[in-house]
Amino acid sequence: MKYVLVTGGVVSGLGKGVTASSIGVVLKACGLRVTTIKIDPYLNTDAGTMSPFEHGEVFVLDDGGEVDLDLGNYERFLDIKLTRDNNITTGKIYQVVINKERRGDYLGKTVQVVPHITDEIQDWIERVAMNPVDGKEGPPDVCVIELGGTIGDKIFSPHNDSGILDAGDIESMPFIEALGQFSYRVGPGNFCLVHVSLVPVLNVVGEQKTKPTQHSVRGLRGLGLAPDILACRSAEPLEEHVKVKLSQFCHVPIPNIVNLHDVTNIWHIPLLLRDQKAHEAILKVLDLKYDGKVPRVPELAKWTERATKFDKLKTTVKIAMVGKYTGLSDSYLSVLKALLHASVAVERKLVVEWVPSCDLEDSSAKETPEAHKKAWKLLKGADGVLVPGGFGDRGVQGKILAAKYARENNVPYLGICLGMQIAVIEFARSVMKLRGANSTEFDPATALPCVIFMPEGSKTHMGATMRLGSRRTHFQVNGCKSAKLYGNASYVDERHRHRYEVNPDMVPDFERAGLQFVGKDETGRRMEIIELPSHKFFIGAQFHPEFKSRPGKPSPLFLGLVAAASGQLEPVLQRTCNSLIKPSANGKVPKRKLYPTVPVKPLNSLVNGFYPNGTGIHT
Repeated sequence: MKYVLVTGGVVSGLGKGVTASSIGVVLKACGLRVTTIKIDPYLNTDAGTMSPFEHGEVFVLDDGGEVDLDLGNYERFLDIKLTRDNNITTGKIYQVVINKERRGDYLGKTVQVVPHITDEIQDWIERVAMNPVDGKEGPPDVCVIELGGTIGDKIFSPHNDSGILDAGDIESMPFIEALGQFSYRVGPGNFCLVHVSLVPVLNVVGEQKTKPTQHSVRGLRGLGLAPDILACRSAEPLEEHVKVKLSQFCHVPIPNIVNLHDVTNIWHIPLLLRDQKAHEAILKVLDLKYDGKVPRVPELAKWTERATKFDKLKTTVKIAMVGKYTGLSDSYLSVLKALLHASVAVERKLVVEWVPSCDLEDSSAKETPEAHKKAWKLLKGADGVLVPGGFGDRGVQGKILAAKYARENNVPYLGICLGMQIAVIEFARSVMKLRGANSTEFDPATALPCVIFMPEGSKTHMGATMRLGSRRTHFQVNGCKSAKLYGNASYVDERHRHRYEVNPDMVPDFERAGLQFVGKDETGRRMEIIELPSHKFFIGAQFHPEFKSRPGKPSPLFLGLVAAASGQLEPVLQRTCNSLIKPSANGKVPKRKLYPTVPVKPLNSLVNGFYPNGTGIHT
């Protein structure tokens, strides 16, 4: 097994995740099987309980792992399926070590950071790196490891005799020590360190400055790690004399200094690595330069075509993103990527109009009239509306108004998770005239609970207690748009992350009013997909289709939204059906097997708005 460690210095947010993903793409294009590991030094066990404002979106894996968004980058770039163990956190490591200590595994020894924590980190990396993630048998060839945080940053401190304190390194220190030991453990030729740093330009001077990178590398060396390759981030391509200076002061050969300057889209990053022969430098350090006697050359023809195609798109499609985290795009990173994949597939340039849901509400018209006016202008100027997932009641009324606008004006609409529940509530209030209809998440005492707390959920523990991971959805209606987008499949497996669900006892009343529940789980009582058949495109999904979208293989529901918003839905539906339905031996197209549904109780079975047991919990 070979290992590539990606670290970062100077400042956070340089793009270590994209760099690590791009390195994986280039190595995979060289014929190697690649897996990835992300190390997050925070004490949380996983990312599930953190606000999107902390680290961006929470990415969900097939096994239900709630992980850092960088694992989403890895899956999208490399087209692999990772597990929760591919995300290491300080919380996970300490939890394992403490459990071992309680069992007596350390035989009465004093349990310390070194060697017990550092050994556990190394053992975890070695164990997880051997797991195949590409659907093939046998272990991968290379494991790309990204260490979160920054290394080598200094701040002045009056409490330190030297006047400086390693601020950014404190929480990463056990991992840095473990990785230093690990490089010695696996030996030369099996470990390559890529350090991502910043080469800024001061406007006053107009010169590319190498000092920040020099200090970062010096700090890295002081911690026992020496970079084999420097990946320098900059606004413009590095000048040659800057590379010479970096080589001289950082002790890295010039061919091993790679420049990752700003590009039009991130799909160009693997191409930058290839063009600068970064793969040759990495393969040389790892003793993998030759496949037999033939040099490994990355095959990136499709990747190049996709990146070039993106740059040439001119005709726009506007999608209004209605949510409460619109101030931080990373909160909806996978949604944005899924929209991007779909827009490229239908040859449209994506324009996302960020609409804060709070600004759509009536109260905003009085408190912040300008913001209210702007929000509605953006919504009404969009070709399609998307309401993504979320939690809490802030901005909910604005999302309901957005769903109502899309439904009444025949504007393509896609609701994800909470976005689907919002559409159900809006339909109950506006079409079925159930004015008090609501979710028990927002009004626990509502007399008309359209959306209810799931029976298996916990109301006392928040971490990893939702309905998580890949679950099967069975299509119930022949010829519905959702099924066509999935190639007329009888079922689909998509990833979930929710605590609340549509009240199954109200489903017959919704369907009589015209709202179709075209997708359900295997029991028939959990609603997964809704559609309005008379609408151009009005679909809600309880699952999160964005998590499985890939460049070149866009999520079907996102493809449908963008296609409908750009007037291309019918040809897209025709294309998806024809490409995925294969005739049987007699030349006939096989009929889809519809999963039988379980009868649900009518609305009058509710007692005071709760289930018949009077508890409000489905039994």
